[in-house]
Amino acid sequence: MAKTMPGYALAITPHGSGVRAEVSGDSNLATTLAYWREIAAQARACGADSLLLVDTLTGPPLEESDWLHVVTSLQGEGLQKLRIAHVKPLGLEREEFCEIFARDAGIEARVFENETLADIWLRYGER
Repeated sequence: MAKTMPGYALAITPHGSGVRAEVSGDSNLATTLAYWREIAAQARACGADSLLLVDTLTGPPLEESDWLHVVTSLQGEGLQKLRIAHVKPLGLEREEFCEIFARDAGIEARVFENETLADIWLRYGER
């Protein structure tokens, strides 16, 4: 499934027992909330247990408070059922806040700069 929305493009494809999502466009809070909600809905619909997210958004990175808002806003969307590898090939920027807040919310997530390493962690990393 590929979608182009105002400010971003999102493609979601099957990937093992989960999904692979690739997002590009403008980095901002509204875009981030929108693409995460779309990914969560697609993951629920196909019964995915993992997510490999390749995020090539450009622009100013979200702040720590923005990441806290994203994670708290997505409670109840089913992300706790997924093992999530969030790949930022253009640099992590402040993505570590996303991982910290997600883990605090009971979401198994890690951030990576390398898609291959992220995929290995999804398939073989300790659970």
